Amino acid sequence: MGVGTKRDGHVEIVTVDFPPVNALPVRGWFELADAVAAAGQDPEVHVVVLRAEGRGFNAGVDIKEIQRSADFQAIVGANRGCYAAFGAVYDCAVPVVAAVHGFCLGGGIGLAGNADVVLASEDATFGVPEVERGALGAATHLARLVPQHLMRTLYFTARTITAAELHAHGSVYQVVPRAELDEAALGLARDIAAKDPRVIRAAKEALNGIDPQQVHRSYRFEQGFTFELNLLGASGEAREEFLNGR
Repeated sequence: MGVGTKRDGHVEIVTVDFPPVNALPVRGWFELADAVAAAGQDPEVHVVVLRAEGRGFNAGVDIKEIQRSADFQAIVGANRGCYAAFGAVYDCAVPVVAAVHGFCLGGGIGLAGNADVVLASEDATFGVPEVERGALGAATHLARLVPQHLMRTLYFTARTITAAELHAHGSVYQVVPRAELDEAALGLARDIAAKDPRVIRAAKEALNGIDPQQVHRSYRFEQGFTFELNLLGASGEAREEFLNGR
C-alpha cells in the first residue's frame, strides 16, 4: 500500500493505493509528488501514467488524520503535500496521463486537473466537496476541466459531474469501460512515448509556459482561505460532522 511505480517501455506507471478510498495521508501526498517528479527527471521516461487501485481514483485528504492532530500540523502538512503533488504533475518534465475510475474528489481534481491528458472509466465521477468539509481548494484545477460558471455551480453545491459530461466539454479525452481503462491509458501513453522525447519534453515546457492560468499561485491563494477557516473553527466543525455521518 502506498505509491508504487512500474516501467512499461518508456512509460512510467505511478499507482496510488491507500485503502479503503485513496484518501491520502500527508506522507502519501509527498510520496506521490516524489514519484512523479522522479519519473520526469529520468531520461528513459517519456510519459507518466497516473492511476489508482481500489474503489476510486482519489478521495482527497485523510480527514481522520487531520482530526487526530492536536494542533494545525496535519492541516499544514496536508496543504503542503497537496501543493507538492499537484505541482509535481503540472511541472513533470514529460506528459502525465491520468486514468480515472470511480470517484475523483477534492485532491483527485487537483491531480486530474493538472494532468496533461485525462481518460476515465464509465463509472467515474468528479467533484470538489470542499465547502462541505469546511475547506477551500482545487477550484483552480476544476476550472481546467469545466467552464467558469459550471465550475462555480459545482463548487458551491459540492455536486459531482460524470466522465461522460466532462468528455462533452473536451476535458476528458476518452471514456471507456472500467476493465479497459488501464489499457486505454497505456495505449495513449505509448503513442506519445513513440515521439521524439526531445520534442515532447520541449512541448510540455512550452505548453506550461503559455498556460493562461498560474496554477501554483492560484491554488496557494485558495489554501490561504482554508487556513482562515481552520482558525475560525468552521473547518473542524465540518470535519466532525462528516466523520459522524451528519
